[in-house]
Amino acid sequence: MSQIQPPPGEPETALEAQYHYRVIARALRVIDTAQDAGQSLSLPDLAAQLGMSAAHFQRVFSAWVGVSPKRYQQYLSLSLARELLARRMPLDAVADAAGLSGSGRLHDLILRWEAMTPGEFAQGAAGMVLRWGRFESRFGPVLAVATPRGLCGLAFTAETGFDAAFADLAARWPGARMIEDAEAIRPWVMAALSGHGEAALTLIGAPFQIKVWEALLAIPSGQVTTYSEIAAAIGHPTAVRAVGTAVGRNPISLLIPCHRALRKSGGLGGYHWGLPVKRAILAHEAARAEAG
Repeated sequence: MSQIQPPPGEPETALEAQYHYRVIARALRVIDTAQDAGQSLSLPDLAAQLGMSAAHFQRVFSAWVGVSPKRYQQYLSLSLARELLARRMPLDAVADAAGLSGSGRLHDLILRWEAMTPGEFAQGAAGMVLRWGRFESRFGPVLAVATPRGLCGLAFTAETGFDAAFADLAARWPGARMIEDAEAIRPWVMAALSGHGEAALTLIGAPFQIKVWEALLAIPSGQVTTYSEIAAAIGHPTAVRAVGTAVGRNPISLLIPCHRALRKSGGLGGYHWGLPVKRAILAHEAARAEAG
């Protein structure tokens, strides 16, 4: 299984990436249980329930997020979504995204994307060869799928399991031939997971879905929006439910940041690859954004 090669100070091996995500996932469960009981855990209490010292948990979180945040537990709490919504940016950039050309820069990651033609989509990618591979990330195991033109699928499998994720992605392109070939798609995946370099995407979906996904591409890391705001921004203000469905059908997680779409109430909404993964990604991005 391939592993990421992230910047200094972040997990350097697949084993470390797996360990860090497991610790964060366990921390989420412990915090949720405490909140359900009306309790607030201190950092030492949280670390003790994880079977760690406070210093060790701090080191794990710092290694996982790449910085030393001041507010450990708050990044992982359910209230994070409401805090992010309260300070979100205007959606002017998302409105502009409806007509975006096929390139953009996300910090040190350069993205190029193009949509599959309507004819190719209607035929279920008939005759196309898709290459896939397994990789590791700071958010758990990843299944990546690519056309010759770019990544068309990126799934986190820690919560769903590999088999279910593979069946899900393969069913979206029933006419394609799936070939395991991690090395062929490694450069795109490494760029995507490390946030450095250049990655190409192939958006495979109905026109309305692609419009929603292009809007998502405009939402920067550390920021969030709502399903209703996306609907308004793309010119379909009454299509909130359809927007939510399109967000949920996004096959390229992380790069097309569907995790940044929340309910207007501040609820997390859904996440195709499991809510613990969504919360972990939001926590990571919030901590990095606050650290500057």
